[in-house]
Amino acid sequence: MGLLKPNQVLNKAYRQVAIETTDFDLFKNALRTLRDNIVDGQREHTQKEHLRNFLSETFYKPYYMAPEEDIDLAIRLDKTIKSNIGLLIEVKSTTNKGEMISNDNLNRKALQELLLYYLKERVNKKNNDIKYLIATNIHEFFIFDAHEFERKFYQNKQLRREFQDFVDGRKTSNKTDFFYTEIATTYIEEVKDSLEYTYFNLQDYQHLLDRTDGSASRKLIELYKIFSDTHLLKLSFQNDSNSLNRGFYTELLHIIGIEERKENNKTVIVRKAVERRDEASLLENTINQLDAEDCLRHINGSLYGNDYEERLFNVAMELCITWMNRILFLKLLEAQMLKYHNGDAIYKFLSITKIHDYDDLNTLFFQVLARDMGSRTHSIMRDFAYVPYLNSSLFEVTDLESKTIKINSLSQRTVLPVLASSVLRNKKRNLQVNALPTLQYLFAFLDAYNFASEGSEEVQEEAKTLINASVLGLIFEKINGHKDGSVFTPGFITMFMCREAITKTVLQKFNGYYGWNCTTRIELYNHIDNIVEANELINSLRLCDPAVGSGHFLVSALNELILLKYELGILVDATGKRIRKADYQLAIENDELIVTDTEGNLFAYNPLNAESRRMQETLFKEKRQIIENCLFGVDINPNSVKICRLRLWIELLKNAYYTAESNYTYLETLPNIDINIKCGNSLLHRFALTDSIQTVLRESSISISQYKEAVAKYKNAQSKSEKQDLETFITEIKSKLKTEINRRDARLVRLNKRRSELANLQAPQLFEPTKKEKKASDKRIADLKKEIATLENIFEEIRSNKIYLGAFEWRIEFPEVLDAEGNFLGFDCIIGNPPYIQLQSMGKSADVLECMGYITYARTGDIYCLFYELGMNLLTPNGFLCYITSNKWMRAGYGEALRGYFASKTNPIMLVDFAGIKIFDAITVEANILLSQKAANIFNTQACLVQDSNGLNNLSDFVQQQGVKCNFADSI
Repeated sequence: MGLLKPNQVLNKAYRQVAIETTDFDLFKNALRTLRDNIVDGQREHTQKEHLRNFLSETFYKPYYMAPEEDIDLAIRLDKTIKSNIGLLIEVKSTTNKGEMISNDNLNRKALQELLLYYLKERVNKKNNDIKYLIATNIHEFFIFDAHEFERKFYQNKQLRREFQDFVDGRKTSNKTDFFYTEIATTYIEEVKDSLEYTYFNLQDYQHLLDRTDGSASRKLIELYKIFSDTHLLKLSFQNDSNSLNRGFYTELLHIIGIEERKENNKTVIVRKAVERRDEASLLENTINQLDAEDCLRHINGSLYGNDYEERLFNVAMELCITWMNRILFLKLLEAQMLKYHNGDAIYKFLSITKIHDYDDLNTLFFQVLARDMGSRTHSIMRDFAYVPYLNSSLFEVTDLESKTIKINSLSQRTVLPVLASSVLRNKKRNLQVNALPTLQYLFAFLDAYNFASEGSEEVQEEAKTLINASVLGLIFEKINGHKDGSVFTPGFITMFMCREAITKTVLQKFNGYYGWNCTTRIELYNHIDNIVEANELINSLRLCDPAVGSGHFLVSALNELILLKYELGILVDATGKRIRKADYQLAIENDELIVTDTEGNLFAYNPLNAESRRMQETLFKEKRQIIENCLFGVDINPNSVKICRLRLWIELLKNAYYTAESNYTYLETLPNIDINIKCGNSLLHRFALTDSIQTVLRESSISISQYKEAVAKYKNAQSKSEKQDLETFITEIKSKLKTEINRRDARLVRLNKRRSELANLQAPQLFEPTKKEKKASDKRIADLKKEIATLENIFEEIRSNKIYLGAFEWRIEFPEVLDAEGNFLGFDCIIGNPPYIQLQSMGKSADVLECMGYITYARTGDIYCLFYELGMNLLTPNGFLCYITSNKWMRAGYGEALRGYFASKTNPIMLVDFAGIKIFDAITVEANILLSQKAANIFNTQACLVQDSNGLNNLSDFVQQQGVKCNFADSI
């Protein structure tokens, strides 16, 4: 039987959301009142009213709640009767034991009634918004997820037919008792042993109401959240990775000095309109300093725009993003340290009492975070004794900063108006002033949010809104896409895609290595008997997002790979000891990897506890291993690259631990993962993936093993000088390779030959040529001049066209996917959400891409089509690609070449079409997910059409149940 405890069903990410003391007290008082008002022997109607009052006083006053027809209590999705019913409640009196279900017998009248009410809503009224169904006798609560009713009852076609016959009067009776005894009983009996439900008894909690200890509070928090509208009506919550925290986002934009605007049906982020600009905002302050000091003369302006104003904005924006990345990272670090040390204020360093001005902030960046403890000055050690050294390149002066300004150049003469809707103006803070110095405003704004609630279930005087890594990820994606209109991929999509693609990739890896034929994770689990070897195989995976954006897919892939190791029973600590399922539960919820113990309590790192240290260190080291060796990304936008690196560092920061070597005084440093995330135009490259470079390697005295060793050393370099030396060495290797490969460019070889031939023909001859010879020579000279001019134009275009400056040489940039002879092996998995840009809107850039020879290129098409082809080219044989893109290629004329490409050159595994469903927040494009293999088409694609939002609730199950096998060639 599927009996579940409350802490097993609550969304683990929701469990991390703190509760405000006043709300918690209100709930406890309402629960006491319910307890005191219920007496055995009361009429059922009276007890229903007491329950209704309890629900109204706690969470459901904003909703229309009343008995409806035969339903004892129905709660609609808003305060109007026109909205759909979301919650069905069947109430029995405390003494009605004959009709009330029990854990020993679910097949009683209460559940039979719920089934009838559900079918009436779902079939007759087409209501697909039901969230939960509850049967209760006030003491005991049986809560059924509507998804379970959907699977076990609605999808049973025979039951639906019998129900319709009953409704239409085609049965021997139209009495409800007939339905209960003749129809409902039969179908409930079939599934009762597998029917999942949440069960609890309020009497088990009554004795906790008058206690104030932490243990009692934790149990009552569990009850609070089970009854909440967030849970029972499945509302989004503070740290929901699928929705943007609009308040935090809007105020952060205001402090930076930018705003959203609609342009060409896309939401873009731009500099504030002139009349709304604030001189003290980070962006305006930066623009003013750049302009006053004539900083743009030190940079290659063409990389930042076509005119002075555009360049000024883009340079300032890149600097502001760099600074804001550092500040947000430090806020998360501060929150972690406060959590580790029970809120001890000496670990709080990001405040106006510590950082008085921009000079102090610059000092924090470069004299504190960028230096290890032994290199810090006496005054720095005195003022920032508890701020750790993390060895992160995030706190190294960037090339743009060195050529323009650092944050200490900003003026502090003016104040920034506080946003009218600021979080600082709420009832708790009640800020009275209308403007503040920018840094003071920024720090106060950040302090109004909770950056550290992961791993805790708390009641707080002020339940600050939680801003965790996945929520920040959405913010990053929005700000990062300021030029083209940002499109952030919802967490449920990245989770689904990563699970599907990584599962296929890992199965392929193990089957290929061992000669197995495993088709599921469970089969693979049952085959594995060598933990060390299994870990080595997974650690050898190479996964890449060629349009990485803010790194959302890589973070989801990181979590999925760790969860996969756990599910396969091969997640081990540094000594090789397993992280056992008997001791811990790992799950991904809301795009976050969450760990609980056997009692369902959220894992929280305690540096003083050996077992806690073991778990924290294991998670950190596994994440580091995967980030360093398995995850790669490329993006044309340098700000995207910075944000992606930041997101991966944040994932490591979550599991930062104090080292035994420092007697648990200093945190483990972070690896130099920046080398795996690179800036460049993924679609543009000069060197073919299939070209041999063995001759180049030999003549330049470079070995791939040397190159790989340098990259590996770089990732773990502990000092700035060591890192710089290795960076120089790696740059030299790549420069030599590019030079030698360029020398062997067939076009260049041909140009040199033609020039030599022309020079010979034009050189003075010892003997006068005949007329015939002269005519042939003149024709040949004319032909050579024409061919030379064509070739020179090609090279001049490459030299002068700035699009070529960003060309990304896949052939040599990632030595991890090269063999010992320098041959390109490819990635095991390509995943992502490539950009959607019409090629005809790209001008000359589209012409350059056309010259690259993509067979899926169509002038009227979209750039994402080229990313499909690129992705396939980047794969190792039998590797997997998984993209979410616009679904127009499936039907539009410009998609003909792409459809033919998929059918003839790939093996499409799964196609999910979201026809009519809006997946992305900022754009109206209809999307699809395609999972395809670099292999011969076996014409057996699982296709699924998702036409309403219910299919999104559990996409994996929906695709499994609703998908049909099809011959992909039929789509052409």
